Amino acid sequence: MSIAPAAARWPHRIVLAVAGWMLAGAAAAGDAGLERVLARWDLDARADLKAVIVLRDGAVVAQRYYNGADAQSLHDIRSAGKSVTALLAGIAADRGRLRFDRPAARCLPGAGPALAGVRVSDLLSMRSGLDADDENPRSPGNEDRLDEAADPVAFALSVPRREPPGTRYAYNSLTAYLAGLCVEGATGQPLDAFADAHLFAPLGIAHWRWQRDAGGHAKGQGNLSLRAGDFARIGQMALDDGRWQGRAIVRADTLGAILAPRVRIADVDPYADAYGYFWYYRTQRIGDRDIEVVFASGNGGNKLYLVPSLRMVVAIQSSAYGRGYGQRRSQDILRALLGAALAHDDGTGKSR
Repeated sequence: MSIAPAAARWPHRIVLAVAGWMLAGAAAAGDAGLERVLARWDLDARADLKAVIVLRDGAVVAQRYYNGADAQSLHDIRSAGKSVTALLAGIAADRGRLRFDRPAARCLPGAGPALAGVRVSDLLSMRSGLDADDENPRSPGNEDRLDEAADPVAFALSVPRREPPGTRYAYNSLTAYLAGLCVEGATGQPLDAFADAHLFAPLGIAHWRWQRDAGGHAKGQGNLSLRAGDFARIGQMALDDGRWQGRAIVRADTLGAILAPRVRIADVDPYADAYGYFWYYRTQRIGDRDIEVVFASGNGGNKLYLVPSLRMVVAIQSSAYGRGYGQRRSQDILRALLGAALAHDDGTGKSR
C-alpha cells in the first residue's frame, strides 16, 4: 500500500522565499480574476460558506467573507485540526521528544496490548490496526463513541485491535486523539499549551480556541477554531518548508515526512489520491495540466490547500457540517481558482 517513491516530489521542494507576511497590509496587489471567482459564491443559496483566502508568494491576492463572517471570526475547522496535530508531532520530534518510528506506547501511559507494535507513524497515517472506523457506526472506536465517553482516554486505550498495525488505512478520529495524547505524553505539556508556545505564538496567532474533551485534553482529532487569515498563515508556513519570516517552525525534513503521500486512498475517498501524516494529497487535472495539491480537510468543507507549483495557498472555511455538498463546493472553489490562476500563468508559476 505504500507509495513512498511518489513522496520524492514533495519533501524539500516546497521552499519559497517570501519577503514578509502581507495579510494585514495593503501592499499585496489583488488578482481581479481570482476575486471574480470568489464572487460567484455570493449567489450560493446555502448560507454556510464563511471565508476563502488566496495567497500567492505569501501575499493575499483574493479574499472574501460570506454569510456574516469577517476577518475576526473564529471558525471550527473540524478535522483539519488533525493536520495541525501532525505539525505539533513534528515539532515535538524536532525537539527530540518524539520519534515517528518509535512505539506509540512510549508516549501513551496506560497503553494496553492492542497498541503493542503500533508506531507513532501508524497513528499519524490512520493505520493503527485498532478497530476504529468513523464510517462504521458499529465500530468499537467510532468517533461518536469517543465523544460520548465519560473518560475519553480510558475509552481510547481500551479499543481492541482489528488487524496488524501498518497494514490498512481506515479513517477515524480515535487515532488522531491518541496522537494528540502522544504529543502530550512526549512533551509533558497539554496539547493546546504546546501548540500555543511552539506553533501559534511563533506565527503571530493570538486568537484561537481548541475544544477540550471530558477529561480536559485538547482534542487532537479536531475542533480547533481559527480565524481564516490565521488558517491561511499555517498553510503558508507549510508551503515555505516549515519556515516563517526566517524562523524554522518545523524542520524541512520533518515537514517533508509529514506531507509526503504514503498510502493510496482513492478507492475510499473521492477527494484524495493519497494520505500522509494527517495530510492529504491529490493531483488535480486542470485543462491540460496536472497540479499537485497537498491539503488539510475538515467536515463541512473546511480546507487548507497548498499548491507549490503556483506558490499558492487557499484557505476555505465552511459550516456545512455533515452535508456532502460542503466538500464538493470547496473542491469546486479550488478548481475554479486553479483555472483562473493558470489562465494568467506564463508556465513558470508567474502571472503574465
